[in-house]
Amino acid sequence: MNVFSFTRQLVDIESITGNEGPVGDFLERELNRLGFAARKMQVESARCNVFATCPEQPMPAIVFSTHMDTVPPFIPSREDATRVYGRGSCDAKGIIAVQTAAALRLQQDGIYVGLLFLVGEERDSLGAKMANEQAYGSKFLVNGEPTENHVALASKGALRVEVIASGKMAHSAYPELGESAIDKLVEALTRLRAMKLPDEPGIGPCTLNIGLIEGGRAPNVIPDRARAQLLYRLVGPSEQLRKDIVATVGDLARVEFTLEIPFVRLQAPDGMPTMVAKFTTDIPALSNWGQPLLVGPGSIHVAHTEGEYVEKKQLEDAVELYCGIARKLIS
Repeated sequence: MNVFSFTRQLVDIESITGNEGPVGDFLERELNRLGFAARKMQVESARCNVFATCPEQPMPAIVFSTHMDTVPPFIPSREDATRVYGRGSCDAKGIIAVQTAAALRLQQDGIYVGLLFLVGEERDSLGAKMANEQAYGSKFLVNGEPTENHVALASKGALRVEVIASGKMAHSAYPELGESAIDKLVEALTRLRAMKLPDEPGIGPCTLNIGLIEGGRAPNVIPDRARAQLLYRLVGPSEQLRKDIVATVGDLARVEFTLEIPFVRLQAPDGMPTMVAKFTTDIPALSNWGQPLLVGPGSIHVAHTEGEYVEKKQLEDAVELYCGIARKLIS
């Protein structure tokens, strides 16, 4: 199979999180056409994971996995001599193509791996959570994310936080009659930005991003409501960090913890280049699928951008890389 054309076929099927149905349908058909035994694993009414095995080995020891969904907006594919462009080319439809090609090549040597393609990774790992309840006894899970073909030694976690401030409306000409929720929120965020965060040797620091701020009614109204959504990249357990956040905000606002994906340490086969992934993956939600490894073509630096692309050479190299990893794990 041609990994470049397969990548482009996948990219040209819009699959922003929540709308993965069409790309799942395509993958089920195509994988069956290629000789796999592929089936859908229901997640929601119009959303399904896709799991494929070789007829010769319906319960494989090794499963290659990545996700089908993308962030918005949809960007159709194109290519030049060295790159394939478009939404998902790097994160992670090029990886779907590479893992499929590697599985086909391994079959020629009598090595049979499974393929698990998931929905929802970009939002809440819902597909991975559902798949974890239907694991097939595999010993190893090779998860694909853009690591430039380096095997990850760790993957940072994520802690989503909402800071919600309340106040009292009044005419802006008489601010003493009101209570500004925005003022409270700004002060709370200033304190959080100054708060010391954990730093793990060999991994790096926990980081904070204030991703969304909203509030108020109108420029001439003292605001009675304001909220911000924050994301911390975890480098260890979150218990102390949660306590510190609540203590730092104090009485200025209410703190809600809306999602956590834990920090994980990983292993790499001997002799392979390594890295630390500063992003999160589906791996913490796939604990029943075996010992995890994290590796894939493409650079995370261009994922989620308007110019997203993947180097063709990295796609070609990744086919050999996945095959080599599978052989090491089997041995």
